[in-house]
Amino acid sequence: MLDPKLLRESSELVRAGIAKKHLDIDLDAVLALDATWRGLVSEVEGLRAQQKAANVAMAGLPKGTPEFLAKVQEMKAASATVKERETQLKETEEQWREALLSLPNLPHASVPEGRTPEENQVVATWGFEGIGPDGRPTLAPQNEERPRLAHFDIPGFERLFDFPRGAKVTGAGFPFFIGQGARLARALINFFLSENAKAGYTEVSPPILVNAASATATGQLPDKEGQMYETRELLYAVPTAEVPLTNFYRDEILDEAALPLRRCAYTPCFRREAGSYGRDVRGLNRVHQFDKVELLKWVHPTRSYDELEGLRGDAESLLRKLELPYRVLLMCGGDLGFAQAKKYDLEVWAAGQGRWLEVSSCSNFEGFQARRAQIRYRSAETGKPEVVHTLNGSGLAVPRVLAALLENNLQADGRVKLPAALVPYFGDEYLSFE
Repeated sequence: MLDPKLLRESSELVRAGIAKKHLDIDLDAVLALDATWRGLVSEVEGLRAQQKAANVAMAGLPKGTPEFLAKVQEMKAASATVKERETQLKETEEQWREALLSLPNLPHASVPEGRTPEENQVVATWGFEGIGPDGRPTLAPQNEERPRLAHFDIPGFERLFDFPRGAKVTGAGFPFFIGQGARLARALINFFLSENAKAGYTEVSPPILVNAASATATGQLPDKEGQMYETRELLYAVPTAEVPLTNFYRDEILDEAALPLRRCAYTPCFRREAGSYGRDVRGLNRVHQFDKVELLKWVHPTRSYDELEGLRGDAESLLRKLELPYRVLLMCGGDLGFAQAKKYDLEVWAAGQGRWLEVSSCSNFEGFQARRAQIRYRSAETGKPEVVHTLNGSGLAVPRVLAALLENNLQADGRVKLPAALVPYFGDEYLSFE
């Protein structure tokens, strides 16, 4: 949520931020509602003061006198007016809060202009020599010589990743991972958690159902209702561990000296993921239930952009240890999420499909989520509570990392050679589809 003071004093800055994200929001209507709400607050406070003064005056009059009885009537009329205005104030305040929740976070000044994903900027690459005229990266010769099959076309793929039976049991996008497929997914999760712990993140095992207040705090509501699975008890299956992790400190005041706080968590994630059909969503490219390890930070506002670069570096280090060629995109305004102030996407190259697969988003939300969640720290300088900044990133998402490992490391004999860093977690140097 934006700071209401920013909205009132710098409305043109807010308007420019909304425009940079290419969102259609009637800011004038929000500003008018804010003025109406503040006017009602002032009016109700004035009426209450008058009511209190009249009550004091009445107490000094002899009971039963004409002056006393006149004050009684005056008090009744004032009370009725106050109740009427309080009802209006409550209704207007609810509308005002809903309007504030509809406003997106403002993009950081370093976020480039742009409307579409094609206008995102490549800011870093690793694991290849360059980009050819066809847009494909030039890999090392030993990688170029390997068989080129999409992971879902590798012979035996369906023995390890059973989509038809998953669709029978639950629905499309809920595959069974079997045998070495399940082992490899578990190995990746354990590898991610172990490496993140080395980087200073404390592991947490959070709930995978959250309430509406938690989803509202992180910006999933009211924005992504259509992508979330909801239970009859009005609980939501987590779309990412970001939601329960961020809310861990909801309505709390943190010790400034303890910042930054770093946490990591593995959860299954659930998303409806309405999308296109065809090759882009086949196999492990897009599923409705997937495993992911999330990284989260609560940081001092003066350090949040340095911490964003550190977060991105932590996610990149995992890809390097897995020997996966990747690129880093800085998202343009039009492709930036509702709640983010700045975001990097990390994409691995899937050689069999000849396309990039997003495996991590690293985002700075500044005070947007923390203001909604009332997560603050007490300033040593002023002694007052101040809003922290929150950041999160995937460290990493399992299915697409797994898909890239299968495609990039497929051998001529049909096996997949695993990177050395993963072998101790998997227990073997090769994955077999037999």
